[in-house]
Amino acid sequence: MSIHIAAKPGDIAETVLLPGDPLRAQFIAETMLQDVHQYNRVRNMFGYTGLYQGRRVSVQGTGMGMPSLSIYVNELFQDFGVKRAIRIGTAGALQEGLHLRDLVIALAASTDSGMNQIRFGGRTFAPAASFSLLKTAYDAALTRSLSPHVGTVVSSDSFYPEDPEEWKLWARFGCLAVEMECAELYTLAAKYRREALALLTISDSLISHEQTTAEERQTAFTQMLDLALITACQ
Repeated sequence: MSIHIAAKPGDIAETVLLPGDPLRAQFIAETMLQDVHQYNRVRNMFGYTGLYQGRRVSVQGTGMGMPSLSIYVNELFQDFGVKRAIRIGTAGALQEGLHLRDLVIALAASTDSGMNQIRFGGRTFAPAASFSLLKTAYDAALTRSLSPHVGTVVSSDSFYPEDPEEWKLWARFGCLAVEMECAELYTLAAKYRREALALLTISDSLISHEQTTAEERQTAFTQMLDLALITACQ
């Protein structure tokens, strides 16, 4: 029985988009889907199901960080039979070649979180995306004249780390960007034998210190949202 998602059997589609911000979920439902039904408002973590190009797709807010995302993804996979989960989020650039509003497709995720250390008894697990979803998204991006960056990201538990220079170590090892959820999403997909992918828009840069506004992060990253919906419905 789901504790945090007040949906009935059949309310949620087999493919779910996962924005951290529930208001982004609402924006997608109201502007990009048809015949929309809201199935969740528990804790204001909005969830909707609708049609995109005639195909059922759901969108569920997860909140920020791996512990919050883990609650919703566990319940989606365990209780509602979700087969594909696509995170649509924002990230901070760690490389000079990444600029505001660039699109990143997360191939795999490093992390500073203790969640997998606990889960695997101190062993190291390598959380990676579903190749089939990644290829679908990448091919769809190219056909739309987009130029996504594909590579590893780092999922951090700390938005405000004690060492403000810590990101440089991840950058030195090739991580493209930092965000807060991918590693747990990819780990849970592996556990449940499901498919998962993260599409990220660069919202700020740890190099240039540029950043987008809160309103832009909520409603303006439509290239990422379009690509996620196209990928979801393939």
